Amino acid sequence: MGILETIRNPQDLNELSEDQLKQLASEVRDFLITNVSQTGGHLGPNLGVVELTLAVHRIFDSPRDSIVFDTGHQSYVHKLLTGRQDFSTLRQEGGISGYPSRAESEHDIVESSHASSSLSWADGISRARQLTGEGDRYVVAVVGDGALTGGMAWEAINNIAADKKRRVVIVVNDNGRSYAPTVGGFADYLASLRPTIDSFRTAPAYEVALDWWKKKLQKGGPAGQFTYKSLHAMKKGIKDWWAPQGMFEDLGMKYIGPVDGHNLQAMEHALSTAKHYGGPVIVHAMTEKGHGYAPARAHEADQFHAVGIIDPETGEPTGAAGAQSWTSVFADEIAAIADERKDVVGITGAMLIPVGLHKFAARHPDRVIDVGIAEQHALTSAAGMAFGGLHPVVAVYATFLNRAFDQLLMDVALHKAGVTIVLDRAGVTGPDGASHHGMWDMSMVQIVPGLHLAAPRDASRLREELREAVAIGDAPTVVRFSKGSVGAEVEALERLSDGVDVLARRPRGSTENDVLIVSVGAMSELALDVSNRLGAQGISTTVVDPRWVLPVPRSIIALASHHRLVICIEDGVRAGGVGSRIRQEMRAAGVDTALNEVGLPVEFLDHGTRAQILERVGLTAQQITHDVVAQVLGTKVPFARPLPGQQHPTTGSLPIL
Repeated sequence: MGILETIRNPQDLNELSEDQLKQLASEVRDFLITNVSQTGGHLGPNLGVVELTLAVHRIFDSPRDSIVFDTGHQSYVHKLLTGRQDFSTLRQEGGISGYPSRAESEHDIVESSHASSSLSWADGISRARQLTGEGDRYVVAVVGDGALTGGMAWEAINNIAADKKRRVVIVVNDNGRSYAPTVGGFADYLASLRPTIDSFRTAPAYEVALDWWKKKLQKGGPAGQFTYKSLHAMKKGIKDWWAPQGMFEDLGMKYIGPVDGHNLQAMEHALSTAKHYGGPVIVHAMTEKGHGYAPARAHEADQFHAVGIIDPETGEPTGAAGAQSWTSVFADEIAAIADERKDVVGITGAMLIPVGLHKFAARHPDRVIDVGIAEQHALTSAAGMAFGGLHPVVAVYATFLNRAFDQLLMDVALHKAGVTIVLDRAGVTGPDGASHHGMWDMSMVQIVPGLHLAAPRDASRLREELREAVAIGDAPTVVRFSKGSVGAEVEALERLSDGVDVLARRPRGSTENDVLIVSVGAMSELALDVSNRLGAQGISTTVVDPRWVLPVPRSIIALASHHRLVICIEDGVRAGGVGSRIRQEMRAAGVDTALNEVGLPVEFLDHGTRAQILERVGLTAQQITHDVVAQVLGTKVPFARPLPGQQHPTTGSLPIL
């Protein structure tokens, strides 16, 4: 039995010797490489925080002390140390989450996997501790992977620093290689002194003495004030030369570091020093993504930030090369558009490759801007660029548009800015779970005046609609597409005058018009399957793809008036979704055809494959067909319009309210 198998809770770590802890760190890395290579997941970030996480759990007492992970993708080691060592179904339906989960453990707190929010959580938790008489409990926030590029993090630091007695320790996991490693004999000498100096600087007696001398000199007239200012300036200059701590200490935060995040003893000493200070402290840990795993370290793009199923020996993918992805189609097309139009610029939030702007950047590096994890800034900056004569294309994951809604509404739309927003990973995304599903966007943008929303069904339509989007210069445009591989091309029977594609009429040549199926984006395959099944039941159908779901095309309303029932199939939430908007437009036009919105419930959906989740919520051809047949027969609401001579079905007596 290895040491890892004996760890059931963090307190077990206190019984281990230094050699055993080193062995445990090695076992944890081996475990991660072996298991994550079989399931896929965030490998590189977790290999980089092994010693850091061990140190946090050795110095602090979870769950009495609250440990918050920013984004949470680097919490695998934390899971192992808190008794979760079955990774065989990691990120799979019924298995453990790839992020912290309150349902899994009392040691997990923040489930949201959106970056830069952990420090606000730490601020709130520590305030609650003070107000409930539990101010002796610590809050530890582990923040890294670029999360400090998000403005929200600095808003939180500003608030945390305002209270010198709050027991908040912020561990900055610095693996971005932006801070150059110190080398040479003199640097090594300074590094050897740092633990002693940090301990001295964070000692309460030091703070008391410092405060006494400050008050004494400031009351000493001009000479005393001059002496204080001179000594303070000299002290600050020496500290800024020693390490880049001035920014934190100007906010009132004690700074410890930089510390080698892979040296367990150094990390424990730094965290212990921070703990005994008793107030807000920044501990700056230098780590390597993918530490201890050569294939990850050699991967220049992101050190295996996230991987699929790989060979643990080589790091190479084990599956056959997949079909073309939605992201790659966008990457090729936006690069081609950029070649043709010098006014087109790209904006990304620290995700150049994941959202497909890397080819654009390679060809035109001065026209792609990475703003960091700052979606709010990205949208408002884009509005400014549009005012300056450019056409910005902001590419983000669909779930992250939530963070910039105010800027989309008030900065972009209100000013009729020609900005194109490309939403990757729209709809149900699968294994990353609730906070990564891109299921909110279509409902959210419905209320933005003047916005144009496109949902391409295949690669050809993505290229086509992207070009149409960047041609609009007086309003925001949104183009959304799914995660993963693009399906087969779905050709239209005809294109109507306002751009709507008719995908099917079944049976062909039929004069009956029972059901109009409105297919949104990647749901076309499902819609056509439903059409076939309904045809087998003797129910005629027309299947259309609006292509642009906002503004609602007039031909959709006209077609609705000539059918007995309309169903709208979308992979966004039903509440306020595309179906809801079409129904409103139908009523405004005096069309009383019943409409059924077929989409996602307003729920946080657990992780699983896309197919598993869609089945779980009833978005399958079998379930939809079953419901539509009942609606046509008049046994399920909304009822289809009755045929001539038929009586309109009723639901019976009115309910007693």
